[in-house]
Amino acid sequence: MAKLAVNELTTYRWSFEEDVHRYAEAQVPAIGIWRQKLSDFGEERGVELIAESGLAVSSLSWAGGFTGSEGRSHQESVADACQAIHLAAQLKAPCLVLHSGARGVHTQNHARRLLRMALEKLLPQAEEHGVALAIEPMCRAAGSEWTFLHTLEETRTLIKEFSSAALKLVLDTYHWGHQADLLAEIPHLTAHLALVQLSDARQLPSMEPNRTPLGCGVLPLAAFVGQLMRAGYDGFFEVELMGEEIERADYQELIAQSRSSFDSWTTPAEV
Repeated sequence: MAKLAVNELTTYRWSFEEDVHRYAEAQVPAIGIWRQKLSDFGEERGVELIAESGLAVSSLSWAGGFTGSEGRSHQESVADACQAIHLAAQLKAPCLVLHSGARGVHTQNHARRLLRMALEKLLPQAEEHGVALAIEPMCRAAGSEWTFLHTLEETRTLIKEFSSAALKLVLDTYHWGHQADLLAEIPHLTAHLALVQLSDARQLPSMEPNRTPLGCGVLPLAAFVGQLMRAGYDGFFEVELMGEEIERADYQELIAQSRSSFDSWTTPAEV
């Protein structure tokens, strides 16, 4: 059965407490938690609120920046990721989203070395706590400030090198939905997926987010979702919307529209 979630970035103006209560009221089964909102509310209180709400947690976002692109040292970024793994376990989140960090002044080889060093330290903890480290590649035009991983194939290759069930991939349709061969690639990606993030768009990705509500853009989301389900993907489909159009939206209407679109793609047609 397809599982819907909404990421807290979608409802940027709401607080953590509002997100939890309003997602539950809207009968959204799961929430993708943004660490900043949770920190503002209080982590201990937040864990308790989630448990009381009945919501599942689809992911915790995010940790990383292992190249120093976030202004922290490599060691500090690894330590922060360790804390995030423990928090994800407390929240019963199946995965922690990781961003490698921008390449910055490093050579490509050194940037990769820094990421591998971080993963070697983090994977034992992730395995122990039952939390997948979900690496998110992004297309170069929209994600060069966050990661140096700019293709699905290079990310999949990296994951295979570690041979750990705790190292997986995030597939974001905003970054890859325009890719002509994505539907054909899905069967090869499914086994490596920890999370699928859903958004629509009318234009190619850019540094200025231009995401649109589901079904309001040009991406073949119904085909993507259907192909993923046929390929055996059984994780969460997490709605993650950002941009000028989303900022102006009524969040309750946006959530209802997201649920309606998702249900139309995943409910078998009556014969």
